[in-house]
Parts: sequence; C-alpha cells; structure tokens
Amino acid sequence: MENEEQAKERLGDCYIAIWGGCDPIIATAIRQFRDRWKPYSVASRRYPINRLIHELIDPAVIAYRKMLPPDYLAHMPGSAEVSFSEMAQLVGFDAAVRLQRHLLRAFIKTKDQQTTTDQRFIATHESLIELVWDCACKQPVKSSMRSITGKSRGLNGERRNSFCRFCGAPTSLTSFADDKSQLRGSNDVLRLSNQYCMEHQPKLPNGAWNPVYRQAKRSITQFDIELERISKQCVNRAKPLTISGDTLVDSYIYHLMLQLTLQPADKAELRNLARRMVDSKLSDTKKKMLMLKKSGLNKTEIGLRMLNSKQQPLSRQAVSKALATVRKEFLLGS
Repeated sequence: MENEEQAKERLGDCYIAIWGGCDPIIATAIRQFRDRWKPYSVASRRYPINRLIHELIDPAVIAYRKMLPPDYLAHMPGSAEVSFSEMAQLVGFDAAVRLQRHLLRAFIKTKDQQTTTDQRFIATHESLIELVWDCACKQPVKSSMRSITGKSRGLNGERRNSFCRFCGAPTSLTSFADDKSQLRGSNDVLRLSNQYCMEHQPKLPNGAWNPVYRQAKRSITQFDIELERISKQCVNRAKPLTISGDTLVDSYIYHLMLQLTLQPADKAELRNLARRMVDSKLSDTKKKMLMLKKSGLNKTEIGLRMLNSKQQPLSRQAVSKALATVRKEFLLGS
C-alpha cells in the first residue's frame, strides 16, 4: 500500500494530509477524495467540491459517528440531522474550519485523557480539518479571479493560496483573493505574491529590498525548527516529546504549549508563535535557563549548569542579562 510520503509526492498540490492514528474509515474516504478532487473547487459549477464531499466523506463520517461514545458526538462536526457536507455548505468552508477547531479545542480541554479512543478522535478530527481547509483554499483548475460583480480582477486564480513562508499571515495573493471588493487594473504593476504576506514581500514599493524580508530569510531555518517543535508537541499534550535532542529544551516546549490553548489545526497561530520566538531571539540556551528557573534553581545555580563558548560556567550577571531579554509571553509560570 502507498504510504503518505509516496502519496504526497504523487499528488503534489492535490495532497491532503491524513494524521497518523486517524480512524481507518475516515482515512480511506479522504484517500479516495484526494485522488478524485483535482477538477473540483468551491467556485466550480461543473465540479462543485461539496458534491464530492457528500458522495465520499458524508458516509464515512456517519459510520464513524456510530462507533463513538455518546458524549463524544457533541464535539463532532455535523449531526444526525445535518450532514458533514451540509454543515460546510451552510456556514462556508472558512467558518467550518473555525467551528471544527472550536469543537476540538473544547474536547481537549474537557474530555481528553490521552486514551487510545481520545487519540484516535483527535487525529480523525485533525484530518477532517485538513480536508476542509484544503477545500477552502483550492482554486478551479482554470480560473480567473473575479469580483462580487463577476468582473475580472486581473489575476490568474490558479496559483495556490496559502500562508506566508515566514509567518501565519495569508500571502498577499490570498489577501487580495479573499477581499472580492478589490480590483486590479491593467495598469497596476503591483506584484501579489503567493509565497509572502505584504509585510514579508521581498521588495518594497520603491524597488528596494525589504529589511523585514531579509531578516526573516536569515532566520528561516530556526523558524522551521521552532514550528516543527511546537506543532508536534500540540499533538501529544500528555508528556514532553523527544524533538530537539535536549531534555531541557523539550521540557520547555512542553510547558510552554501547556500554557496555551493552541492545537495543530491552529496553523496560522502556530506559525505566528514560531515567528515571534525567532524574532525575539528565544534561543535554546534561554529555553534551558527558563526551564532550570522553573525547577527552582537561582541564577547562580543556573549559571553553573550552563556553559559559554569556552566551555566555562556562565556568571550570575550573564544569566540575569539573558533572562531579562525574554518576552513575558515566553516565561513559564511556577
């Protein structure tokens, strides 16, 4: 059987992620869906994507709901009266994503005990969120962006809309596409990127390089590292995961995420959190210091546990100076 990495390579932009541990019935339906959904979109009249959801996803969701404990049903999108596809059609795909996130967050805060059933429920929920989110972002195979009056907006709609490469803001193309009141005339030379948001566009309107872009470009490796860490820790809130290779760093990420209500489905929020961690220079050394401080050590004791570039213990002053630069949102409660 084809694994997820092989499917991702084969499907390219048509790939929809299926979370590990997802219910097999739902996982099979999503695989069938992503193999067929290439010509479908929200905007297409010939291939309305909601029709495909009704055909493939609704029966799987109904079957899955029948296997759930009764008290789980309140946290599932759709109901006995309103199918999954009807829910998405009634509220719209963007609102459906927000609703699913709300339901999942409420489940984790009130019921999640990290049992096998809980873990499967969360993975299944996350997979359905991935499905709806990708449906919301998908453009027709052949598309010209149009305004609410049907007038052409001067841009090809085939480019995939997504998050900025450096943060959780929508790309400038996505922002333009979402606001259908905006039009772009034939004389408008504004470059709308499908990779960067307005803040992180490589060039300024005057043609000069954007310093914010350059700063983000330099820190992209650390951004990806932080994003991977916090995203993986969101999946399992029961214990610190072995991600960084350092116990103190992993423990810090675990305790930081416990203070927050973010879930893996909160992609924009997680990306923005990773960007703030990088921009504030929250290094692994500072993470270790914060974790040691939380464990009850004073600054002198923390310095003895930390080593500088010459492999010598840090002074109390060096520890104090480093901790003073940490933003309030990244401090750990006692």
